[in-house]
Amino acid sequence: MTTAQSQMSFVLTVAESKRLIAKGVAKCPVVLAALKKGIVAVAKGTTNGYIVEELTGQRIHKPHYCTGTTTPHGRAPGVELANKLPDLVLRDGQRWEGVSATEAAAQMKAGDVFIKGANALNYERRQAGILVGHPTGGTIGAAIGTVTARRATLLLPVGLEKSVPGDLREPQRLLNQAGEAGSGPILWTVDGEIFTELEALHVLCGVEARAIGAGGILGAEGSVRIAVWGGKEQLELVESLLAGIYGEAPFGHSP
Repeated sequence: MTTAQSQMSFVLTVAESKRLIAKGVAKCPVVLAALKKGIVAVAKGTTNGYIVEELTGQRIHKPHYCTGTTTPHGRAPGVELANKLPDLVLRDGQRWEGVSATEAAAQMKAGDVFIKGANALNYERRQAGILVGHPTGGTIGAAIGTVTARRATLLLPVGLEKSVPGDLREPQRLLNQAGEAGSGPILWTVDGEIFTELEALHVLCGVEARAIGAGGILGAEGSVRIAVWGGKEQLELVESLLAGIYGEAPFGHSP
């Protein structure tokens, strides 16, 4: 860790983390470069719905920008989760109407960006895992070969709440070994650029960030406690950023 002048810490709810990550993605250098000249494709996902809002400056009904989701066992989410909105694909910063994220992948080249969320994270190993229930691999199965072969960037925005202990390739191996006796989704560990709250804070404020706690009660379930180090002006940027993020409504709730 580099020598830092000051330090502060704070708690982010799941929704606040998603908003922070989205703001960071929108200012990520590789995304900014592709917005200027290139393709940015945003696949469906809960965090990616926030990214759509940050890239376009327009609010969407995020529950309709979903495919596979995780909800409490045996309980309806209380809101319709659906794949009803068109994918956001931007070419040279302008909407590419009528083109899905996976269709855009077929046109990608080095410097372009395909944005896909994840369901599992091992931050130390820089591993992201995606739960796949579709028989042909879903969105990631349709895109990863082309994105990789064309040297485009696979950007994986994922919250620290999805941290899973151990090497993700081990449960992936065990799930695959179950064969016909297995049920439920498989776990696909993919290589890409992981982008969490920590990367967002560095991009937006220039601070060094570390997760120092997780979980909570009274609405802080799934939350993460983050510490940041930086100069006085950098920490002032963090405080200003947080002021615009605190109070983000839980996913599916009106602001």
